[in-house]
This record gives sequence, C-alpha cells and structure tokens, in this order.
Amino acid sequence: MRTREVRVGSVVFGGGRPVAFIGGPCVIESEALLRKVGRALKKASEALKVGFVLKASYDKANRTSVKSYRGPGMEEGLRLLAKIGAELGVPVVTDVHEPSHAAVAARYVDMLQVPAFLSRQTDLLAACGRTGKAVNVKKGQFLSPWDMRHAVEKIYSTGNKNVLLTERGSTFGYGNLVVDMRSFEIMRSLGVPVVHDATHCVQLPGGSGATTGGQREFVRPLARAAAAVGVDGIFFETHPDPDQALSDGPNSLFLADAPDFMREVRAFDALSKETPR
Repeated sequence: MRTREVRVGSVVFGGGRPVAFIGGPCVIESEALLRKVGRALKKASEALKVGFVLKASYDKANRTSVKSYRGPGMEEGLRLLAKIGAELGVPVVTDVHEPSHAAVAARYVDMLQVPAFLSRQTDLLAACGRTGKAVNVKKGQFLSPWDMRHAVEKIYSTGNKNVLLTERGSTFGYGNLVVDMRSFEIMRSLGVPVVHDATHCVQLPGGSGATTGGQREFVRPLARAAAAVGVDGIFFETHPDPDQALSDGPNSLFLADAPDFMREVRAFDALSKETPR
C-alpha cells in the first residue's frame, strides 16, 4: 500500500520509497553527545543510501518522576539542534508539548513531533499544522490505529498535508506495551506515511519504580517485523552507553550497534518493497 510522500528537509518518507530513519538520543545531554550520535547515524545512513533525520528532545515533559532529567530547555536545546543539523547537513526533529512552542520550534527544526500522550490535543495538533512543517504524530498508547484519522484531520484542517503517524505500542495491562502489526496497514490506509518506533514500543512504563524500564533485546526483532510489513520509516533512540543515559536508557540501542541495526532493517525493507503485495 503506497502512501503520499512527505518531505522532511532532504528526506522523503512514503510513496513506496526505501525506509528512512529517525534516530538520536532520547534527550539532549550535551552538544558533544548530540554531535557524536548524529555523525555516526549520518555515516551509517549514507552507506545504505537511505534518508536520516536526527532526533533529540530539548525537554522531556512527561518523565515518570519530578526528579528526572528533562533536558537543557527550549532555547538552548533548539539552538543545539539547529547547530548540529546544519553542521552535519541533516534535517532535525524534536517534540513539542504546548501549542505556544510549535511556532518557536518550527524556526529551528525541519519536523515537529507530537508525543503519544498528547496525540488527541486539538490545539497542539493545529498549532503544529499551522507552522507548515512536517508533523509526526505518535499514536497514543490508549488509542486504536483507526482513531488516528482524527489526528490527521485536525492537522489537515490547517491546510498542512505533511503528516506522518508513528506506532509506539499500545498499553497492555500495567507497565507493558504491545505492537499490533495490523496497525501499520490500518494507519497507512489513511494515506499517510507510517513509522515504527522501534525503541519506545519495548518500554516498560514505570517498570523501574521512579523511571521507565525497557526490553532492549526486542528492538531488533520487532523492527524486522515492521520492515517486513513495509513501513515508511523507523524511529529509534541510541546512546554510546545506554545504561548511563539520562533518559530511556533501558530501551535505547547501543550506538555501536546502530549501523548493523540499520543494515538489517534496510534488508527486510528491500525485500518487502520488491515483493508484489
């Protein structure tokens, strides 16, 4: 099933094109770390001849504990994203949590991301849409894939058709998520490119008490499955030392493993898109 094409800087998602990657550290910890991760992922994407968008958050507003690290803040975070993106020559994306942040962030990044917990927030979706930038909406853990048509319609109502949807798992009991593979085709039937969030879908929300746990060992098999379905993009978080990361370490990939992960996903993607469906 082909979807419309959505351009994020120089990267195109959808339209039957090869899978593109969205990746980076969960949160901006430092300029040096953001540069290191971005440089490694750019090199890997160029070797595979696939698109890459650098992702990091300037503020993690939905951390489990009030004591958890949230990021450098909007002003400094956006400055660093724009700087590293320009330095590496790659588009960048970050998440926004409030309608008033959308227009500000849009001046620095190539795509805005709406967190899963906020995927029903009409004012936020509309504010992102009015910027004219591409908008990636993560499906709420509490929503069915067919309900995401409402999020798409809210952004479309602003005249902006540059929308992507991301599957990041659905709540299954307490502290657990599952990925319904049917959701990729259901959301793609809306005509928009669909992304698989390979690392957030293996989270164990609140699984470590004051922090979120994760099952890193399931990142690769679930990403292979999503690529076999023929998704348009793969989102993943990575860190040189995930066990020391300031956010989402348990479900993040080791940076050293990222190139092999991307090669593996691309191989499954090529098989899927070369096979008549």
